[in-house]
Amino acid sequence: MIGRRGVLAYGSGNLSVNLLAQAFATFATFYYVDHLGVDPALIGVAMVVHGIVNALLNPLAGHVSDRTRTRWGRRVPYIAIGMVPLAAAFTMIWIPLVDGGTARFWYFLIAVLVYDVLFVVVVLNYVALFPEMFTTIAERAAAASWRQMFAIVGMILGVAAAPVLYGTIGWAAMGVSFGVVSLAFFALSLTGSVERARTERETFGFLAAIRYTLTNRAFVTYVLGSFLLQLTFALLQAGIPFFTKYALGEPDSANTVILGAVFVTAIPLVYVWSRVTTRIGPRRAVLAAIIVYGVALVPFLFIGNLALAAVTGAAVGVGIAGMLVLLEILLAEVIDDDERRTGARREGMYFGMNGFIVRWAVSLQAVIISVVLSRSGYRAGVALQPDSVVTGVRLMLGGVPLAVLAVAFGCFLLYPLRAGVHRSGESAPAPAAGS
Repeated sequence: MIGRRGVLAYGSGNLSVNLLAQAFATFATFYYVDHLGVDPALIGVAMVVHGIVNALLNPLAGHVSDRTRTRWGRRVPYIAIGMVPLAAAFTMIWIPLVDGGTARFWYFLIAVLVYDVLFVVVVLNYVALFPEMFTTIAERAAAASWRQMFAIVGMILGVAAAPVLYGTIGWAAMGVSFGVVSLAFFALSLTGSVERARTERETFGFLAAIRYTLTNRAFVTYVLGSFLLQLTFALLQAGIPFFTKYALGEPDSANTVILGAVFVTAIPLVYVWSRVTTRIGPRRAVLAAIIVYGVALVPFLFIGNLALAAVTGAAVGVGIAGMLVLLEILLAEVIDDDERRTGARREGMYFGMNGFIVRWAVSLQAVIISVVLSRSGYRAGVALQPDSVVTGVRLMLGGVPLAVLAVAFGCFLLYPLRAGVHRSGESAPAPAAGS
């Protein structure tokens, strides 16, 4: 059993993951378009390429990791070797070494592709350690709660600290600062990472591994439910600015109040959800979290002031905390069950396929917002929008997500693993040397 110090050390790596991901997703396009003057259409092309490459890399990197055998383990070497280049690649995105719009587009595209490869390799192997390190529901619930606390701190730093830093010390220094912080926490996470020695080699080829993964009923129901939950979260993040401006008539600073209420509430509640999960089991806990989350979204249909919006955001944070804790616990159960069925331990492929599928939630979120706004009569750049736009924005936060959550609830009702499915009663192998 891994002690509290090891749990905290391993979990701290999630701060790095979310710091890098949130800073890049929130500010990279803004920096290159608004500050460097690159054609928005070209940056749009680069971001589409980034999305496709990132999605395709996930299952491939996972499969390669599953088949890796070294004296230090399967996952740890990739993290140890990749974390310094990853921090450097992230930093170089914010230090363009060329001038001119076209040259900066190509620089951005190459820098982002290098960053993509390194991010997927390091982060996928980092998260793939979770099911192997923690083998009971109680252990996983406790570790997941700490991991998600660090994740929320990373999200807040990546979104809220970035404007303060680039406004005072510049974009390049911000990139260096975030790169150094992420490297420090990845290094700290390695001190708590324990990997079990394995001598058997996975026998599945790449296509066979994908086929076995996508025909696993537990995984299919899980990943569909996970995709839908991630979609509602993406809708919430992207929809809040429209809600703040048109439904509440508040300035942009109010976005921070509402989203801050979500995240500040979620930080302590992840611990509560870990205790709930230990008591009633992951499947029942995620069903409860979906109900809490759905009920909390309803006030967006009618509230009209910032104070009530902040209270609603805090209530939403209760449900989101459950979602953050439970999704990785449920996926760990799926991996345990797959090992029982196939005899192969395939965390890499399962996390890779999950990453491939779930990341399209952001794309679908953009489509939904576009459709809702266009159908409601929204006109870009116009300060005074018709009442139908306010109705559309309210439905985007309090109506559409409820329908999506109802389908997600159905997916987890069909999820076939009713109790924790753990490995066979054989004693676990000793940890690999050097890990």
